[in-house]
Amino acid sequence: QVQLVESGGGLVQPGGSLRLSCAASGSVFYTMGWYRQAPGKQRELVANVIKSGSTNYADSVKGRFTIFRDNAKNTVYLQMNSLKPEDTAVYYCKVDYHWGQGTQVTVSS
Repeated sequence: QVQLVESGGGLVQPGGSLRLSCAASGSVFYTMGWYRQAPGKQRELVANVIKSGSTNYADSVKGRFTIFRDNAKNTVYLQMNSLKPEDTAVYYCKVDYHWGQGTQVTVSS
């Protein structure tokens, strides 16, 4: 059974940075990514990266967030810079079709 362990969420001021990580047990996976869900909104894709390293980003985070993976560690990271209050949400790791438990990111002064 695949287990995903997320870490790195927290409270940060606008303009600050956070790095999320998600470690997956098991074999190397094809697609690893991050989604987020703000209160009252639908869950949305933030970014994903396939095994080759090709990436995909939501328009709202392009230029601010960077996703990368370490296949040897089965871990995906999301480096979040220039954070805005509208980035506040629960962030979920998704590895192929497996979901993490979510980690809260709050951007507030």
